[in-house]
This record gives sequence, structure tokens and C-alpha cells, in this order.
Amino acid sequence: MKLFWVDVRPWDKKKMTAALESGADAVLIPEGFADKARELGLITIVAPDGDLILGEDVVEISIDTKADEVEAARLGKSKTVIVSSSDWTIIPLENIIAQADGVIAAVDCAEAAKTAVTILEKGVRGVLLKTDDINEIKKTARAIKLESEKLGLVEAKITAVRQLGMGDRVCVDTCTNMKPGQGMLVGNSGSAMFLIHSESLDNPYVAARPFRVNAGAVHAYVRVSGGGTKYLSEIKAGDEMLIVNHDGRGETAVVGRAKVERRPLMLVEADTCPADGAPARPVSLVLQNAETIRLVRPDGSPVSVVALKPGDLVLAHTEDTARHFGMKIQETIVEK
Repeated sequence: MKLFWVDVRPWDKKKMTAALESGADAVLIPEGFADKARELGLITIVAPDGDLILGEDVVEISIDTKADEVEAARLGKSKTVIVSSSDWTIIPLENIIAQADGVIAAVDCAEAAKTAVTILEKGVRGVLLKTDDINEIKKTARAIKLESEKLGLVEAKITAVRQLGMGDRVCVDTCTNMKPGQGMLVGNSGSAMFLIHSESLDNPYVAARPFRVNAGAVHAYVRVSGGGTKYLSEIKAGDEMLIVNHDGRGETAVVGRAKVERRPLMLVEADTCPADGAPARPVSLVLQNAETIRLVRPDGSPVSVVALKPGDLVLAHTEDTARHFGMKIQETIVEK
């Protein structure tokens, strides 16, 4: 997830409150105002006396010359560096983020923020918004949320659906009401996952619970915010999950609780259908055997797992990297 920071220098209580209410990750404030900031809410403070020390943990640099660009790229390899420029057409931001990961771009509006987080596909690590417009803080927060996570989803053809015995499955209840077409990425492998639909639809058996995803068995991997994965058995209140819709756009949702219950299970298996001639990839997941658990078709419509049959197309996400403790690594791992 991309970082959203707000510059509250000089100190401004209204801007500080707007940053908190917009879900900002951190604020830059003047020295001596940390206590005032903490009285308003919990947030990471960047200041000479903050949680992140300005000048040590975080460095600001204005890019005016080629030498400044080189220095920013060097600093961004080991520190968080806030870069600003009066004209990014002269010193392209691409040159810096191609060499360093710890780059925060100073921007003045939501449009500039959207460009910064998507440039060169990977984008900057985050943005620092410098504005006196309270509405622009809220607008930029929404823009970052929409642009931060964009995942490539592919079609996968169902190859087998098989009833299993009893086992422990996990319902992930979030603090967000999901819409039809949204759900979570879950799989037996951390590099191949189905898009599991939220319980946002009414049905004859139970009322809609749009905050919930009946995600799968306890051993399965689930995608969390920030590009990592966790086992479903590890999910707990306060964790940040990644919600994904059928076109791959993601957003963060906070977990309110995770329910583990013993239920009848089923195995769903599929092969991806790559359009570029690449070899098909297997995708599988153990899910609860119930009508209310759904995958997602390529058009975004849900399909119940009990209605699945070989040849049906659903959405999946695959990666070429392996995982170690939920983080991507370049290693050969075979999961069966």
C-alpha cells in the first residue's frame, strides 16, 4: 500500500484533524507540537522530535540539479527521502525511483499524487501532500486508496471440484462493507490465488453480510495490504487486508474479527488461461462446502462453489515469485 503523508507545517489543528480523518499514514509537524498532535489521535509523527526523526530517519531534498537527483537516489536506498522539485519535467522522477525504493514525492494535489504513485508502474513509496485546502487532503486520500493496489487478474478454467471431509475454515469479518464484485485473494499457494467473493449478496439461506469473506481453510494464504500474505489462521482483529474487485483494483480493510469454525470442506482446482502463450498455472483452494461461498466470473458476477463444474471460468491472481514468511523472494518452491 502506498503511503499518504500530510505536511502540517506550520502547525494547523484543522489540517491535522483532516489528515487523521482521511486515514493518513503520517504527518510532518514542527518541532514541539508532537503532544498536541497526539491529543487529536494516533498517527506516525515525522518531526525532529517525532516517531520518525526528520533529518535522520527521514530526509528532505529539493531536486534542482543533476547532483541533487543523484544524492536523492543514494539516500533513498537506505532512508526515507522526501523529494520535491519546482519542475519535474526537468529532473524526471523516474530517474530517482528507478534507483531507490524509499522515495516520498512532495505533491500539491490529488492528480499529482496519482501520477507519482503509478509512474514506472511501481511508483513512489508514497506522497507528501503540501496544501492548505482541507478538501484536497480528503480528495488525495481517496486517490491514493484507489491507485495504490492494482493487481493483474487472469481467467482460470475449473478442472476439478471435489468434496472433502470436515476441517477448520476462517471467516474474515472486516470493518468495511464490500460491494458485489469485491472479495479477497486466497489460495493453497501464496503465488496462485482465487478471488473469493464477499457475502454481500442476499440469498434464501442467510442475510447478506457485506463485511465478510468466508475465505477458506486455516492453512490457506490470503493477500494482505502492502503486498504480503498471511495464513488465514494468523488473521486477527486490527490486521489490514486487501480487498480486490473484479478488475484488480484493491483497497485496504481493517479486520474486526476472524472466526474459525469446523465445517464440511471442498477442493476447487483450476488452470490459468494466459493470453500471451505462457504455460498454464495451477490454482487451488480448500473452501467450505456451502452455497453461500462464491468465486468471481470474469465479468465480475459471483458463482457459488456448489454450482462450479469443469470448464467454468473464474478470476485468479498469480505471481512468479515465491514467499517466505509472507514476503516475496526469488526462490524455487514447489507446492502441491
